[in-house]
Amino acid sequence: MIKRVHYSPEVKWKAVNMKLAGHSTCEIMKVLGIKNDTQIETWMKWYRQGETHRFHQPLGKQYTYNKGIDELSEVERLTLRIKQLEMHNEVLGKLNGILGKPPKGIS
Repeated sequence: MIKRVHYSPEVKWKAVNMKLAGHSTCEIMKVLGIKNDTQIETWMKWYRQGETHRFHQPLGKQYTYNKGIDELSEVERLTLRIKQLEMHNEVLGKLNGILGKPPKGIS
């Protein structure tokens, strides 16, 4: 039987931030102790599709229970949205520092 590994939302966000900053998948795996490279690609897909609420769901719950953002209480939904916006701001700040200017469409 294969043992599944659970990564905290913080690790998932760090992996996404590192990937956006240009780090290789192998480097991210070594630094964060991630066992499978496809896991990072899955998190990046969720990030690109705006499904970052999935970072906070327990292991195996994404598909079996269909528990998405709509089924959370208003407080849980707002808390997740705040965390998501804080992370987006952090990423934009890093990109701004790297590029020296805000990305197109951001003022």
